[in-house]
Amino acid sequence: MSNEFITPKVLEIPPSGIRAFFELAEGGGDIISLGVGEPDFATPEHIRAACVRALNEGRTMYTPNAGLMELREEIASYLKNGFALHYEPSSEVLVTVGSSEAVDLALRTFISPGDEVLVPSPTYIAYAPITHLHGGKVVEVETFADQQFKLTAQALEKQISPRSKVLMLNYPNNPTGAVMTEQDWQPIAELAIKHNLIVISDEIYAELTYGGQHASIAALPGMKERTIVISGFSKAFAMTGWRVGYACGNRELIAGMLKIHQYTAMCAPTLGQIAAIESLRSGLEAKDAMKAEFDGRRQMFVKGLREIGLTCHEPQGAFYAFPSIAHTGLTSEQFAKQLLSEAGVAAVPGHVFGTGGEGYIRCSYASSTARLTEALERMGRFMNGLNANKSVLTSA
Repeated sequence: MSNEFITPKVLEIPPSGIRAFFELAEGGGDIISLGVGEPDFATPEHIRAACVRALNEGRTMYTPNAGLMELREEIASYLKNGFALHYEPSSEVLVTVGSSEAVDLALRTFISPGDEVLVPSPTYIAYAPITHLHGGKVVEVETFADQQFKLTAQALEKQISPRSKVLMLNYPNNPTGAVMTEQDWQPIAELAIKHNLIVISDEIYAELTYGGQHASIAALPGMKERTIVISGFSKAFAMTGWRVGYACGNRELIAGMLKIHQYTAMCAPTLGQIAAIESLRSGLEAKDAMKAEFDGRRQMFVKGLREIGLTCHEPQGAFYAFPSIAHTGLTSEQFAKQLLSEAGVAAVPGHVFGTGGEGYIRCSYASSTARLTEALERMGRFMNGLNANKSVLTSA
């Protein structure tokens, strides 16, 4: 009865594939979760202390809609020094309620009903439902493990149509850990300019790039005016619960996003913004230490996956491994459910990240080395059981 009050667009979108799966793991006893995309580090003490001082000083009022000017200046300086991106703090930087709000604002600002949003697949699960809610249509551009899950110009151009409006990017990529270099971006940028595409570049994992420096497509000639760069403090600064992100881009594009933000969120949390200022001024060393720890886990975990018989490309960013399970004969969902029920290890079935994710599972290595080692041991026993069952069926 009550469903009749809910709009069709909301009824049509499924619940989060990640959250729906992990509800199965709740109350399951000794479960090792490799699913949550969240650092297992506490926010550094000096950042928490800055927030406590601000709280004691009574800094609990609204900030300007676009965010504290101090924070916008720090963001602009950080992006300039780290990634060769140049933005004017007063008009080209918008502080948001996490990077998630920034994604929603950007898609809502640029999509009209019927517009197509080009999305490399597999990718973060939120882009498709948000696009649907705003009347757009997602067009997947499949990427492949033998190409390190990079977006190629050839694959992209095949999917471009007269209705194409937005290119939604997520590199370093969730769930694959793929990264794109400046050379990789060059032909993509040329297509964006040729076909007059708006680019939304979700770079929340930029700091978690291993073996090289993150390259933003917005830094290429002709791309700043058509690109919104989105990032935040959740992943690299261990600040998921503070809910502070940002969007940067051409002042006219940012002004459009700010209009919506003024009415829907007013401003990002004041104390979160103060903590973000401290993280950029004094938290880079702690960020680098966390990155080094993730890198060590990455190498250990991927090696372990391969040793138990799961093919896995080398992730170069974020904190996810994306091993193939196609050779088991199970779907991603079947494999993940059996792994949970029989081995007590929770991983995310790849199909929730788009068509290109079927045949894979996502495993987060944002967990302690001890827990990752135990997870690998359990997964190894599980794989041995699958192989034994296949041998029995074959011989029968």
